Amino acid sequence: MRFEKTLKNSIYEPWQSKYIDYTKLKKLLRENDSSHEDEAQDWTEEDEGAFVDELVNVQLEKVNAFQVNTYKQLRDRTSACESRLEKLVVPEGQQPQDGQEKDEGNQDEALDDSLNELDSITKETNELEKFSRINFTGFLKAAKKHDRRRGSNYRIRPLLQVRLAALPFNAEDYSPLLYRLSAMYSFVRQKKDGDPTRSLSFAEAQLSGDTYRSYKFWVHPENLLEVKTYILRRLPVLVYNPQTSKIVEGSQNDPTITSLYFDNPKFSLYTNKLDKASIASSLRLRWFGQLNEKPEILLEKKTIKENDDNEQIRFPIKEKHIQSFINGDYKLEKSVQKLRARQGNEAEEVKQLETSIDEIQKFIRENELQPVLRANYTRTAFQIPGDDRVRISLDTNLALIREDSLDVDRPCRDPEDWHRRDIDDNSMEFPFTQVRKGELSKFPYALLEIKVRNGAKKRTNEWVEELMSSHLVTETPRFSKFLHGIAQLFEDYVNSFPFWLSQLETDIRKDPETAFQEEQDKKAKRAEDEFAVGSFMGSKSGSSPFRAAIGSPVGKSSMRQAAKDDENIEQGSRKKAVPRSGPDDVAQEDDSDGDGPQADRAATTTTTGLRSLFASFSTSKYARAHRQGKVHLPPGVREPGQLIKDSGPVRVEPKVWLANERTFFKYQHVSILLAALSLGLYNAAGENNNVARALAVVYTLIAVFAGAWGWYMYLVRSKMIEQRSGKDFDNVLGPVIICVSLVVALCLNFGFKYRAAVAAQDLSPSYNFTGGVVGQSVIIPRRGLR
Repeated sequence: MRFEKTLKNSIYEPWQSKYIDYTKLKKLLRENDSSHEDEAQDWTEEDEGAFVDELVNVQLEKVNAFQVNTYKQLRDRTSACESRLEKLVVPEGQQPQDGQEKDEGNQDEALDDSLNELDSITKETNELEKFSRINFTGFLKAAKKHDRRRGSNYRIRPLLQVRLAALPFNAEDYSPLLYRLSAMYSFVRQKKDGDPTRSLSFAEAQLSGDTYRSYKFWVHPENLLEVKTYILRRLPVLVYNPQTSKIVEGSQNDPTITSLYFDNPKFSLYTNKLDKASIASSLRLRWFGQLNEKPEILLEKKTIKENDDNEQIRFPIKEKHIQSFINGDYKLEKSVQKLRARQGNEAEEVKQLETSIDEIQKFIRENELQPVLRANYTRTAFQIPGDDRVRISLDTNLALIREDSLDVDRPCRDPEDWHRRDIDDNSMEFPFTQVRKGELSKFPYALLEIKVRNGAKKRTNEWVEELMSSHLVTETPRFSKFLHGIAQLFEDYVNSFPFWLSQLETDIRKDPETAFQEEQDKKAKRAEDEFAVGSFMGSKSGSSPFRAAIGSPVGKSSMRQAAKDDENIEQGSRKKAVPRSGPDDVAQEDDSDGDGPQADRAATTTTTGLRSLFASFSTSKYARAHRQGKVHLPPGVREPGQLIKDSGPVRVEPKVWLANERTFFKYQHVSILLAALSLGLYNAAGENNNVARALAVVYTLIAVFAGAWGWYMYLVRSKMIEQRSGKDFDNVLGPVIICVSLVVALCLNFGFKYRAAVAAQDLSPSYNFTGGVVGQSVIIPRRGLR
């Protein structure tokens, strides 16, 4: 009943009939039946068919059709509004004419009408996003009710999630539309403020200061190594060390990070963050490695505001003081005293620390927060030391574990303690086999996060854009470990889910050609939106329309240009890069977890310089054949003298050796058969039959060649196995020679015998006498009958 009430409160009245009919679906499930006996016999295939048809073919299609049509109408209304405002645009460098100044009354009226239309479009865009989210949750809730109550024979949730992933209503990107609306709002404000000649610049609005754009992706395990090697060509690996952070050495492992998230029994922090509330805060504890190794524990609070600005409070806290700090009994007095002794009583750092402590404790007290979720993962960080233009992190082995005590009868964590002792005292590691079922959720993919500093050179970003556009990664904007863990493990406690859940039931691997075409479509749509925004940003005249790539991306070769670009990038970084951050910043880099400015590639302003060659990511022979030019490694990375596959002792499965020996024995078998045939033929020929003796010699030569070829190939293939050679093991030359020689010898043998038989018949005397018994013919040689 709780979700049904939430749905009722979320309905936008003008669209009331377009929402999912949750009540009807419950009636089809007969959920209100009081009798639970013989449910399997009562629920028939007709009932199942009626429910599935209503859920998938009626309700889902209704919601999807309305969302698609409404979004198209909003885009059309936005384009119409742009057309009206374009008439009021004053070209850059040109002053308003006298006639235009006299018509200010009509201009103000047009601006007011446009502003009202923009307000209406913005409101409906916001309502459409809420419409999509609440209906998405409704479909998942209905499927869960079905599988729980009627799922003994039929389970429809996997089918529904695959269907949801194929529809755009739960994955529509509203950012391009919002950017266009923002540009028109800025233009209208400028006109109404009496500054018609000034055009707003994206650089002024967004690129001021040293800020980053964050891009998030999922990586399938089969593509993980290929993604790593692609990044390693340009960025070295950095790893966290408790004493220092430095370039990774062979003996060091990637660090394991644990984040402990807080929320209350109502999951208000989860709801605010998922619904993108004007102010959404989160609180967590974070440490590296195992807790029994006494690592440094950081307490972090992040607050995201409506314009994507974020505030962060962070300070270290000892393990023994965490529970008393959460209860409000401890205020880090010792840490404050030490800082006051070093900085002075009136130091700004002391006041800031005291303010942060009070703010976090007030936040915990007012929201009744407690630890509810643990995220454990392994992080690999990439960055050139001293160059923070591009920072990349790759998280693998992500495990999400319940850390709550909501169930009084069976709590996951002791309510009087701040963490699970069964995990930390026993130093459990991935895959956490000792954690009870239902308390653990393993994420099936790796998480790739790319942070690009605003203002970085376009050439620096080209290889990053190529990676983000490839078939190796799947973009998931605003993915959050916290949101995903709550949605997976506390499904019964929340009434809304993130959109990316439906993608978990689909195969995220993509064909390179398909990914190329999808990227071309995205770029065309992006160019259209940017062209529209440019008319109000004062840059429309300089923008060029999008030109789609011609032909298959596999048929081109960009690696030579890529190598040149890499060389230029490295030379530029060595000459001009100013050290902004060291390896320590990346090794302990914040896990943004959906916070901060999330870059949506459809909203970026770079439309050129992207290469669409996905074959360059492949390790196949076909792709390697198209790679040219020497790879220029970044500073701190050296070329290995030996490939990874060639390192270590030679370990070959016995079946590989036995297959080589089996082929050798086959050749010897053929050789012995031919040798026996030639020997028998030679002995039976006699001294006067030179043809048979000659053919016997030919068969002997073929037998010797077969034996020698088999021995030669056995030695060659054994050497290839020992050297781990990637060359082809097959060689058709020997079998072709043996087969052709045998065919020729057999044809000659047949020809010679046939010719000898004809000659013998022509030279023999004729005998023909008929007599004896009637009906029989007896041939008697004529011996001088007279």
